[in-house]
Amino acid sequence: MSSRKIFVTGGTGYVGRHLIPKLIERGHEVNALVRPGSGHNLPTNCRLIPGNALDKTSFSGQIAPSDTFVQLVGVPHPSPAKAKQFREIDLVSIRESVAAARENHIEHFVYVSVAQPAPVMKAFIAVRAEGEALIRASGLRATILRPWYILGPDHRWPYLLLPVYWIFERIPSTSAAARRLGLVTLQQMIRTLVEAIENPPKSIRVMGVTEIRNEKAEADQQSTIINHQCSVR
Repeated sequence: MSSRKIFVTGGTGYVGRHLIPKLIERGHEVNALVRPGSGHNLPTNCRLIPGNALDKTSFSGQIAPSDTFVQLVGVPHPSPAKAKQFREIDLVSIRESVAAARENHIEHFVYVSVAQPAPVMKAFIAVRAEGEALIRASGLRATILRPWYILGPDHRWPYLLLPVYWIFERIPSTSAAARRLGLVTLQQMIRTLVEAIENPPKSIRVMGVTEIRNEKAEADQQSTIINHQCSVR
């Protein structure tokens, strides 16, 4: 495996602060775009790039010599009430990031989108779909990940829905939707991101919940659920 030079936006967020240490552990060089004064929760051997994810002129000149761009910027705890923020933050940031990646001849663009279609969170999904369209139109080689909800620290309440998911995944009329909008663990998400970064596609690759939760990941998830249930008891 060759070492990658990776530029990350949104690296101080829920996924980023777990992904970056794993990438560094595996020998990759990571540069993380951060707001001035933030980034204290990232490893000391991660290079911090002060800038504004909503303005490419503040960071485009700092991307080289990175070959991989990972876009993790997003409004925390998405809800239907945040439709305006989705357009002002999520959409603007992906537009600026794609433009900056093209300017710097990035070899592989990685974008965390969202599972779609879905009967809820339509404003959020619409913005992420626009982000995917920007990537496709850019000509960049890219990996697009489409999780629905990521289980992990401070994101545990959906564990209560697991029995419902189990039933819906086994009913023919609801199986496809239940799997597309299934839950993934933070561990599965980080593993999939690392594998995607280390194995760039030839063009555009889309990875949904089924791909994020492969057979090994499914076994890991069941183990996590059992351990969680035991700790609750």
